[in-house]
Amino acid sequence: MNAPRLQIDPWVVREPRVETDSLGAAEAIFSVSNGYLGVRGSLDEVDPSVERGTFLSGVFETHPLAYPEGGYGHPEEGQSIVAVADGTPVRLVIDGIPVDIREISPEVHERGLDLRSGTLDRRMRWRSPSGTTLELRSSRLVSLTEASVCAIRYELRALDGPAHVVVRSELAIGICPPEVESDDPRVSEALDSPFSVVDRHAGDAGGALVLRTRRTGMIVAAAVEHDIEGAARVESEAGEDHVVTTAVAALTAGDRLTLTKTLGYVWSRGSAVVSMLERAAAAVRSGRDRGWTGLVADQRDRLAEFWARADVEIDGDDQLQQAVRYNLFQLHCASAHIDDAPIGAKGLTGAGYNGHTFWDIEGFVLPVLALVVPDAAERLLRWRASTLDAARRRAEVLEWAGATFAWRTIDGQETSAYWPASTAAVHVNAAISRAFWLYANATGRDLGEIGGVEVLIETARLWSSLGHEDADGGWHLFGVTGPDEYTGVVDDNVFTNLMARDNLLRAADACESAPERARALEVTTREIDGWRRAAGAVHVPWDQHLGVHPANENFTTYREWRFADKRESYPVEEHQHYAKFYRRQVVKQADLVLALWWCRDDFTDEELAADLEYYEARTVRDSSLSAAAQAVVTARAQHPELALRYLREAALVDLCDIQQDTAQGLHMASLAGSWLGLAAGLGGLREEHDELELSPVLPAALSRTRFHLTWRGALLRVETTAAGTTLTVLEGRDPIVVVVDGSRVEVGAEAVLVPLRAPGPLRAEPSQPVGREPRG
Repeated sequence: MNAPRLQIDPWVVREPRVETDSLGAAEAIFSVSNGYLGVRGSLDEVDPSVERGTFLSGVFETHPLAYPEGGYGHPEEGQSIVAVADGTPVRLVIDGIPVDIREISPEVHERGLDLRSGTLDRRMRWRSPSGTTLELRSSRLVSLTEASVCAIRYELRALDGPAHVVVRSELAIGICPPEVESDDPRVSEALDSPFSVVDRHAGDAGGALVLRTRRTGMIVAAAVEHDIEGAARVESEAGEDHVVTTAVAALTAGDRLTLTKTLGYVWSRGSAVVSMLERAAAAVRSGRDRGWTGLVADQRDRLAEFWARADVEIDGDDQLQQAVRYNLFQLHCASAHIDDAPIGAKGLTGAGYNGHTFWDIEGFVLPVLALVVPDAAERLLRWRASTLDAARRRAEVLEWAGATFAWRTIDGQETSAYWPASTAAVHVNAAISRAFWLYANATGRDLGEIGGVEVLIETARLWSSLGHEDADGGWHLFGVTGPDEYTGVVDDNVFTNLMARDNLLRAADACESAPERARALEVTTREIDGWRRAAGAVHVPWDQHLGVHPANENFTTYREWRFADKRESYPVEEHQHYAKFYRRQVVKQADLVLALWWCRDDFTDEELAADLEYYEARTVRDSSLSAAAQAVVTARAQHPELALRYLREAALVDLCDIQQDTAQGLHMASLAGSWLGLAAGLGGLREEHDELELSPVLPAALSRTRFHLTWRGALLRVETTAAGTTLTVLEGRDPIVVVVDGSRVEVGAEAVLVPLRAPGPLRAEPSQPVGREPRG
């Protein structure tokens, strides 16, 4: 399926001509969400569509996990996000003929997602078989102020003649649901029809459905009401699994039929059905009280507040400008009302990865939120802290100390069936502990307020139990998988070792800063001393002959991959068996290079330049996570033009469907990665020290970059041009100290200009494998 052809505009993502061969990706791109409720950007009409979907954060169903060969400690149940009742379908019949865009050949058919109003707007004009020209305008939003509310405005106008119109507006389950990605019939049995209907009813112009997941027992209630103008007759009916409101009108030239559809969604694990019906109805009443105009005004106000604190500006690349803004918009919408649930790898924009959250949310999304929307970051971290007991239980099963967090999950339980790329990928724990620590450092908040001290302690205990001390006193981690999933189950992965060391040291510091919390968890002085000793003895492999760090012990001795011979064989895992590439020098995604970013104090500039050159030539970026990391590290190595190319790839991953899987949902980590590629890459932002640091570079193609961040309560604007970097505190604590290219600068409400340093790379710009250059 192709990527939709989109018009470049700084504030609107517009498809000037809707094409059926790109519907899947477009449904994800035009999704609207608020973190609690998400609706895919399907066309109003049921057909054509690829995967319709309305999702609620935290609502999922379980299914059996099958193992051809059983083994101790394997998770027994998988989890999958499931689509709840969909309130977007509108079946339109003109003069007895159902409207289908594949058959009517519209004269005009466009839609756009407005990043300032938060509405998805569509316009279609066509001539009916009877000769009348009709125009349809529809808009939808998922409210950023009313968490449970989705609203749709649907207006049909007869332009130059009569038309007999029937509109059937539905609230239904099971209409073009996401496909179940499993050949196991038990999985299909659980997920093909995950809900039972426990109540349904219709009123004068709407109704409600109450559903229960068959295995997890979650109750979901959805209610709908219509405000209709221009209809001769309106009636509603409730079927077995749907509620339909039908409006009939006889239009003459200039007449219009208008439906305003207000939907309310709620869910719970234990509430009574009648209570859930009332809660959904109350959400609808609240939305109708605001009305369509009020909801749009509220949406604009909320987004204006967001953009005032988060906007980015990029002069010289209009497509990149649009993409980074769009990505920030979707990131904000994915987190605005998130509460007691995670952000999945696809947010609420699709069922890809079964709706699971992964380490990349803590690794990429949370650091951005901590600097841009810290309240959302706090809610996500509180959810992760709430899964600590599940992580402790998992560690007990594996006979490890402390806690080990799930590799992929929705509620905190481990659901990954492939242990080499899950259980063995223990770096998830270091990424989570890092997210807690970065949030506290960026906001100045107490780490203990969000459960961070407990998380750091229990993950430090995990590393202590996993680590091995050799006869010479060196500390090792054996049998782990780092971020590069093409090199699994190895010894002394550099990224994992260094991240574990940081985790141990930060846990020790946290215990000394919060002794009462430490005592409550029975942490002893001896235990803290042990963490510090282990951290000081961490083994970091080094290849003296090549002058680079092996990504793991012996990596540089593995057989080289024949990139030129396999240029058409990507992704590698879909063309080669793991037995083939696990011990080859082919890298799926930044691993050692990610260590150059997240653990940058452990590498000299010379080592960074050498390591980057070595791994650039071996990294194929079969994962969308990689481009952002490479953007940051190539910028730090003073290659701004290459950094820009990687930034473009990270930013355009969905708008251009670079990975050819956007139809399954947006790539949340890459969306966040585009901001990181701009701020931490071109801006040289460092947020892990006590003082904020910047080291900007400006590619020749760009004349200006500008971004905002909140540092310990102060809203800071960072603007870079050829003349230098201008820093301004817009609100909050004034002044603050920012370290720019190693020099401390005091910044307040009056702008401060720091001259731009000319790039000084230690090596020539590195090259990539044949055919795997940046794709932005």
